[in-house]
Amino acid sequence: MQYLWRGVFAVGLTLALSTVVQLSSTVQTSPGTACEALLDLRSLTLTSARLVESDTTGVTYCYVKGILSPAIGFHTQLPLPDQWNGRYLTWGDGGKDGDLDFADARVAEGYAVANSNTGHDNGVEPGSSFGWHNRQAEIDFGYRAVHLTTAAGKVLTRTYYGMDPEYSYFEGCSTGGRQGLMEAQRYPDDFDGIVAGAPVNYYQALNASRMWLMQQVYANNLEASLTVDTTGDGQPDSDRKLVMLAEQVMAACDGADGVIDNMINDPTRCDFTPARDLAGMMCLDDVNRDNCFTRAQLALIETLYAGTHDSTGTLVYQGKPFGSERGWRARLFPHPSNNFTPGNFGIAGDHLNYIFYEDDPGVTIPDLTDVSIQPNRERNPPEWSWQEFDIDDMTNGKADLLMSIMDASDPDLTRFLMRNDGKLLLYHGWNDVMTVAPATIDYYDQVVETTFDGDIDAAKERARLFLAPGMGHCRGDVGPDSWDRLAPLVEWVEHGRAPATLIATHSTNGSVDNERPLCPYPDQAVYTGPVGGENNSENWVAENFSCRKP
Repeated sequence: MQYLWRGVFAVGLTLALSTVVQLSSTVQTSPGTACEALLDLRSLTLTSARLVESDTTGVTYCYVKGILSPAIGFHTQLPLPDQWNGRYLTWGDGGKDGDLDFADARVAEGYAVANSNTGHDNGVEPGSSFGWHNRQAEIDFGYRAVHLTTAAGKVLTRTYYGMDPEYSYFEGCSTGGRQGLMEAQRYPDDFDGIVAGAPVNYYQALNASRMWLMQQVYANNLEASLTVDTTGDGQPDSDRKLVMLAEQVMAACDGADGVIDNMINDPTRCDFTPARDLAGMMCLDDVNRDNCFTRAQLALIETLYAGTHDSTGTLVYQGKPFGSERGWRARLFPHPSNNFTPGNFGIAGDHLNYIFYEDDPGVTIPDLTDVSIQPNRERNPPEWSWQEFDIDDMTNGKADLLMSIMDASDPDLTRFLMRNDGKLLLYHGWNDVMTVAPATIDYYDQVVETTFDGDIDAAKERARLFLAPGMGHCRGDVGPDSWDRLAPLVEWVEHGRAPATLIATHSTNGSVDNERPLCPYPDQAVYTGPVGGENNSENWVAENFSCRKP
C-alpha cells in the first residue's frame, strides 16, 4: 500500500506543478492573498494558509498546515516574496517527535522551511506508543514522513514564489541527524546539502543499549548506582561518586592536548583505566558510601566506558567517552535532579514495547522506575517490561525488520555525494552521553571506506565530520558549542568552499569565555599561541589554535 500511495502522491505533485503559474500570479497582488490562495491546491490536503507574525523574530510569513496520508501532519513557513532568499530548508526533529517544530530564525534569514510530526501526535500517542501494531506509523517515523514533507514543501515553495528554490537544504540534530542521513541514503535527490548533528543513525542499537544499561544500574536494588542514599530515606541523593570520577578522569587527561581547560580534546587518547586509577578510592569493606567505590560500582564504570555487548562479546553500541561523566547523572541514575527518573527512560523507556520488535511484545508497565512491578501478561493487551529485555535480541535477528526501517546506517553515499554532487556536514559533541561521538566516527569511517575507497582526502571534498570537545548532545556543557550550523554548508554548496574550520564559542552569563576552531576529522585543534599562555583563558581564541593530525 505504501508504494501505491507514493505513486498517487507523485502524480499529485506533478499536477500541483501545473497550477504554479495560475496561483503564483496572485503573488503580484498581495502576500496575504497569495498565501490564502495556496488552499486552492487540490493535490495536497491543506488545512490552513494565512499570514502570521513570529513571536520570536517579529517577521511576518505565510504559514501553511496540511496532512499527508495517512497521518503525517506538516507545516511550512514561507517568507514574504520580497524576503525569500531563494532557498528551501527541511527542519529536522528531535526525540520521538510527534509535533510541529518551528524554525523562526531560519525564516527570518529568508529560508522557506517545512517540518512534520513524522506521522503521529504525541499528545494522543506519547513516547513510542504510536508504533503499537502499526507498521505504517513506524515507516512514516523511520523515513517516509521527512521525504514526503520535503516534496510537499517544495511544491508549496514553487507555488507561492512562482519558481523553484535555487538550493535545497536539510538541518537537524539527534533524531534530526538520523533523518538527514536517512535522506542522503534513501532519497539522494532531495537536497543539495545536509547538516546532521549527533545523529542517532544506529537507532535500534542505541535504544537497546539504553535499556540494557538501565538493567545494570537497577540490578540488585541499585547496588552499582553511582548516586547513593546518604539520608537513609531509600532515595539516592548524592552524586559525589560521579564528581570524584569526573575529577580523576580530568586530572589524568585534561592536559593531554597541552591546555588545562576542564575538557578533553580527544577522549580516545585519554590514558585512564578505572581499575588502576580508582584503586586508591575503593571502599575497603565494600560498603556503599558516597566517598568511595564498591566493586559493583567499579564494574559498572568499566562497562559504561567499554560499551554494550551481547552474550557473545559482540559490540552493540559504543561506550561513554572520557570527560562525559558529569552528564551521566541525568541520563543514567535516579537522583532528585531528574525526579528519580533517569533520562534513558524518557526516550527509550517504552521503545522496546512498540518500535523494536517485528511483533510488539506488550504495552509498557505503569512505572518504569519501580523494579518490583511484575508485568501483567493476562491483561489485554498484555504488559511487557524493559526488565525482560534480552540484549541478544539485538544481534539474533529479532530486531532486523525495525532496524531496516529506523536505522540510517548505510555507508554507501555514492548517489548523494557523487552523482548528486551533494555535501554532508556532520558534527558531534565529545561530551554527548545520549548518542556518543564514537558511533558517528565509526559511521564516517565506513563512509570513507565504502564511498571513497578509503581515501580520506577525497571524502573531505564532499563529506566532513567535526568533533566538538566538551560539547554535550547537540549543544551545551563545558566546551564551545555555539556556531551557525547551516551557513558553512551553504558556503560549501553554493561557492565550493569547504569549511576548513568551524569557529565555536562557549559563553557564561552571555559573555564568551572560550573560542576554538573545530577541525575536520581526523584533524584536531592544537594550541599554537603565546608560549606559556596555554592555560590562560584570555588566550583561548581561535587564532591561537591550529588544526593538525593527532
